[in-house]
Amino acid sequence: MTEFPKNFLWGGATSASQYEGGFAAGGRGPSQTDYIRRIKKADNDKNFLYDVTEEQFEKYRKHPSDYNFPFRRGSDFYHHYKEDIALMGEMGFKVFRMSISWSRLFPKGIEEKPCQDGVSFYHNVFKECHKYNIEPLVTMIHYDIPAYLTETINGWESPKTVEYFTHYTKFLIDEYKDEVKYWLTFNEINMVLNSAFLGGGMFVERSKKSPEECMHQALHHQLIASALTVKYFKKHASNDKIGNMIARLQTYPYTCKPADVLASQQQNQFNWFPTDVQVKGFYPQFILNYYKKNNIHIDWFPNYKEILKSGTVDFAAISYYHTGVVSTDEDKKEKIGTFVRKLENPYTKASDWGWTIDPTGLRISLNDMSERYNHIPIFIVENGLGAHDELTKDHQVHDQYRINYISDHLKAIKEAIMDGCNVIGYTSWGCIDIVSSGDAQMTKRYGYVYVDADDEGNGTYNRYRKDSFYWYKKVIESNGKDI
Repeated sequence: MTEFPKNFLWGGATSASQYEGGFAAGGRGPSQTDYIRRIKKADNDKNFLYDVTEEQFEKYRKHPSDYNFPFRRGSDFYHHYKEDIALMGEMGFKVFRMSISWSRLFPKGIEEKPCQDGVSFYHNVFKECHKYNIEPLVTMIHYDIPAYLTETINGWESPKTVEYFTHYTKFLIDEYKDEVKYWLTFNEINMVLNSAFLGGGMFVERSKKSPEECMHQALHHQLIASALTVKYFKKHASNDKIGNMIARLQTYPYTCKPADVLASQQQNQFNWFPTDVQVKGFYPQFILNYYKKNNIHIDWFPNYKEILKSGTVDFAAISYYHTGVVSTDEDKKEKIGTFVRKLENPYTKASDWGWTIDPTGLRISLNDMSERYNHIPIFIVENGLGAHDELTKDHQVHDQYRINYISDHLKAIKEAIMDGCNVIGYTSWGCIDIVSSGDAQMTKRYGYVYVDADDEGNGTYNRYRKDSFYWYKKVIESNGKDI
């Protein structure tokens, strides 16, 4: 196999909250990500408030001018979308993965009718994509819930959010089905278990449930909302395709000790379980056992079994950045959130931000996924290297390190396809520089296009092609033969 399959979908990916900007333009209401602030290292605090407490939220809401909220700026795609999509067209993108800002259409999330300025904006974006023969791949929600729902009903902990969300997604399907062929319901749906505020738009301290129980309750409501959306989609947009997405976190055993191998298997099962639900249509037994063992009580949505069974997806999607190692030795355990355990792997290198670089892990994940889900079509909708890029005086960026990273991962994908995996597309993350969700930095850059802005929002926001821009253009032109 010298090149990728015919009609392979090459492209790039962004999210509204990290890229779009224009947070108060065109009638858009605030989202919960508008209240995630950037913290300087000099503050002797962690760099980024990944979760926001109710007390902090109230303080930020009352005194917004006192804080740096990078997601409000993004990369200002709102005013640069024609220029940016032209750059994507120049690279030869077949697909552009983007998300829609819920609060740009329904400012509070509860309105019966949408804001027409927002509706028109996305029509214009899709029109511009089609001008360059780029198919939009639209994520309906990407860490982006109207802040009003966070304030009033604690976001995804409430079953009312299912109702509001499906009203929003039914509108998306009815309004844009003739312009969008590929959809995702949720971005990295499993990450609500890692960050209640970012992934679920909620405050765990407000809940009557334990923090872990609260997050699993929110995930249940998201799985229900996804299934209801899929069911409606298949009835009203039957010629198009809709999928799910998780953050894939491949885990290895620290040693060949059977207990470590079992722990690794269980971590991988835990990571896969939202896809199990969305592809197979039911909760796997191991997660029900986990709930029982850990005294997690879910308020099951009415008729949830029937809803899940009738709302299975057409394809499965993942983000893939790094792998982890798990050990059963107490002195080696490091728990992050509710499901990610990581130890240093001596056999892998790391990025500037400490993420392991492991292309082989992607091949392993794709094969596991293919076997687990009976060779379902697979879309890799996020992958890339966050790094410090230096813009030269003549406006160039020599990012051979990014070329090497993506090239190695594309080789792993090609090998997985030869193994028999039905991989249908690849959209590298942050194809044009965006605000990183992990630490709210512009200076953690992923893109093929440099955006002249710093962590404080200073800069011209001009766009400059990096070396990787021209390399990726050749990759697409050769359909992956020249990587």
